[in-house]
Amino acid sequence: MEPASRTLLFVPGDRPERFAKAAASGADGVLVDLEDAVAPGAKTVAREAAIRWLSTHDGFLRINAADTPWHAGDLAALTAARRLLGVVLPKSSTADGVAEVLRRLPDGMPVLALVESALGVREAAAIAQVPGVARLLFGSIDLALDMDVVPSGPDEPELLWARSALVVASRAAGLPAPLDGVYTHLDDEAGLAAASQRSRGLGFGGRMCVHPRQVDVVHRAWLPTDAELEWARRVVRAAGDSDGAAVCVDGQMIDWPRLQRARSLLGACRATLLGRPGGEGRI
Repeated sequence: MEPASRTLLFVPGDRPERFAKAAASGADGVLVDLEDAVAPGAKTVAREAAIRWLSTHDGFLRINAADTPWHAGDLAALTAARRLLGVVLPKSSTADGVAEVLRRLPDGMPVLALVESALGVREAAAIAQVPGVARLLFGSIDLALDMDVVPSGPDEPELLWARSALVVASRAAGLPAPLDGVYTHLDDEAGLAAASQRSRGLGFGGRMCVHPRQVDVVHRAWLPTDAELEWARRVVRAAGDSDGAAVCVDGQMIDWPRLQRARSLLGACRATLLGRPGGEGRI
């Protein structure tokens, strides 16, 4: 995915009637899922439908994990998916395991490593360094199961340590910020917005979605607020041609890192909003 991508929308591989709707959702990427969303008896049919669609449409494919009987067949089918943008590898737990899958993929095919176990979180820094890994994804549901943890709320505070580990590993490896896990409360748009804003505050670059109506909520959550934009404008104006010398804005000392933060915020907002109707007025 491109570094600025915010949303990756799941669609079950055995529901081809939903593929076009997913593509029209406004998501930055569509992910056809052959793993958890597909029952064992439907795996082959789902694979065939996914490969047909990915031969004419851009998208990503979540294959089955390496220790399953469907993994080899998934890999063998990829050469027919001419518009495949990348492979999502579930249960990414070790650098060696991820590297082995990459060696079996078509040359140059990027991997989005889905980290969803305690071992995977511990090894996240090494996984992020594997050549060919384009981004880390956070699988909170499977991690909670692996840890025998029952989250106390939608924010999953019990998994904060794991989220931070993926953000740090991604930054240290020079990868785009990771995508956070899915929000399964489909009718709770306010909760999704709040959880996504907190994910943004932790350093995530977006999140995976499981329904088209979640896409716009997530996109909005990663836009700076009006207050943040106004602060950034005041900082940049006050700095002027100071070339990084400290200035004072609203009683706060603004040094070089804060100035860079303000400039980065305005630049990211401009790049995002210019591609959206009515966005020009905010920058």
